[in-house]
Amino acid sequence: MTIPATNVAVEVASESFVPDFTNQRLLRNALGCYGTGVTIVTAATESGPAAITVNSFASVSLTPPLVLWSLDRHGSRFETFSQAEHYSIHVLNTDQQSLCMEVARDPQRLAHATLATSPYGVPVLDECAVRLDCSREAVHEAGDHLIIVGRVLLATQYDHVQPLAFCRGKTGTFAFDQSDAA
Repeated sequence: MTIPATNVAVEVASESFVPDFTNQRLLRNALGCYGTGVTIVTAATESGPAAITVNSFASVSLTPPLVLWSLDRHGSRFETFSQAEHYSIHVLNTDQQSLCMEVARDPQRLAHATLATSPYGVPVLDECAVRLDCSREAVHEAGDHLIIVGRVLLATQYDHVQPLAFCRGKTGTFAFDQSDAA
């Protein structure tokens, strides 16, 4: 008797682990396999524009228009952004790769830049792929981060630029044909 071959998927894991405080780098590397866009969030302060590079950004709801992003409780910019009533989320384009890295390293990177201001008093970047001007809707505690939910008050899209992508600690571009965009 012959037994027919079946298409059975076999899971092969190169490394499995239970996440804990001793292997945070492993978890960070695993989570880094999920490709995202790259954003810079800006807010106004008494001493000038504040900026932070964020890739933990997601859409939440279309009605009402809500988005979220996560803020590290231990970061140097925590106080500024955890208290901001209005902020702008900029989805970066490929020409803004160096700005992304500069803002990630230097909290004062935009301190002396001449920036336009949103209708809500927030300093904004030019020529990003998308800019979302938001008001703080809710804040949720989540481990070592805050999840900040914002209501999108105004959205500005720049169609002629390519969005910047982030995966496995590297930036790059999305491979898609502009004519296929809906």
